[in-house]
Amino acid sequence: MSMMNTENKDCFIERHARLFSKNSLLGNMPPPDRETFLRLAQRAEYKRGNIIFQEGEIADKLYVVVSGKVKISRFTSDGREAVLHLFGPGEPIGEAAALQNGNFPARAETLEDSVILLWPRSILLEFIRDNPSFAMNLMGALAMRLKNFADKIETLALHDTPQRLAAYLLHQSEQSGGGDSFDLDVNKGLLAAVLGTARETLSRCISRFTKENIIALDGRKVTILNRPSLEDLANGLAEL
Repeated sequence: MSMMNTENKDCFIERHARLFSKNSLLGNMPPPDRETFLRLAQRAEYKRGNIIFQEGEIADKLYVVVSGKVKISRFTSDGREAVLHLFGPGEPIGEAAALQNGNFPARAETLEDSVILLWPRSILLEFIRDNPSFAMNLMGALAMRLKNFADKIETLALHDTPQRLAAYLLHQSEQSGGGDSFDLDVNKGLLAAVLGTARETLSRCISRFTKENIIALDGRKVTILNRPSLEDLANGLAEL
């Protein structure tokens, strides 16, 4: 972990101004307040496969991903990994746990080389007291996180693997600008964990999608060939 001097922080903030302006915590803040908060951050660089925090570790920091990708997961008693969320650039991590002054309910691991900003809990609480707009943003981010987890629980409980996969592919298409061709952001093993299914089940599902000419797959490159059929599968209006 490294602290940035004033000159480095100025360059860092200017270089990532667009990213921070769209951040769910910082986006609606007046630019001077946002820059003040960013100057209070510590900067950490992690290699792929590094652990940022472990499940049960004291939650005394707020994190924001600047670059890279972070996996949040828990392990079952028999050693299986349940992937709860994947975080990318601009997304905050650990805000709820840090506010509670409790322990992290899951662990965070980098999926690729990543740059992370972090704020100790004491600095976070002091900034919340002095900046009501930031407090409102934080409440909004927590509400959205709660909704996302509720949606994930509903998906795992009520949707089968083809429906989950179709919804995931449509989401990835949207994240990539809405085009029909895009690269999967994870490998098949991790995708299976994200979707809450076995890797073999996912492979069979992908094979059926390609056989029915709904998608084409070349390595990690996905091409949507029949978007209406994919949307029907995602919405539960069709079955394979």
